[in-house]
Amino acid sequence: MERLDKFLCDAGIGSRSQVKGILKAGRVTVGGSVIRDGSIKTDGKNICLDGDPVGKKGRAVVMLNKPAGYVTARSDDAQKTVMELLPEEMRAWELHPIGRLDKETEGLLLFTNDGELLHRLISPKKGVQKIYYARHEGEATLEDIEAFRAGLTLRDGTVCLPAVLTPLGAGESQITVCEGKYHQVRRMMASRGLHVTYLERRQEGKLLLGDLPRGAVRELSEAEILAL
Repeated sequence: MERLDKFLCDAGIGSRSQVKGILKAGRVTVGGSVIRDGSIKTDGKNICLDGDPVGKKGRAVVMLNKPAGYVTARSDDAQKTVMELLPEEMRAWELHPIGRLDKETEGLLLFTNDGELLHRLISPKKGVQKIYYARHEGEATLEDIEAFRAGLTLRDGTVCLPAVLTPLGAGESQITVCEGKYHQVRRMMASRGLHVTYLERRQEGKLLLGDLPRGAVRELSEAEILAL
């Protein structure tokens, strides 16, 4: 049993303040009776909003255009986390970041409450491509391209799977990887003397960051989830 207002928030109906207003307006019924008190306990059965049944929030996947300055973590006592960028109602969905972007890296970051999907997207065995845009010192050469294609071994012994380095001109490159080791793209580039000054993830699988504004979030459609 749980509070009715919490159940409605968890179901994705709205934030706590929005749910309070919905209840006050008499739009919620339990067992056919209008309920305005969010503190009553419920087992989640026979709850309707405007006459339509309400159930727990199902699988959800959310995309964030991450700005710099936030760590990818559920909580951190000393630093701002990406969870703070999610709207209040989404925080009730038990979302977890899919993989990580380091504090200064920007761009596409996904969240889900589906553990199976999360592990599939971060597993190198599944080969889900992550595409980054980088600005860096120097200019990538054919030798750098071949080194990425062969698979790099970093100074600390970390072995990276084969990746694709695509030069875009002086000081700019696109990097495609299928794994997400600690600071991997920055470290791979640095191993070739191409020290990254700016990094943005623009694509994951078939999903593009597109024109989502920096710091904004949106829930993916079922078709987009299936494409992942």
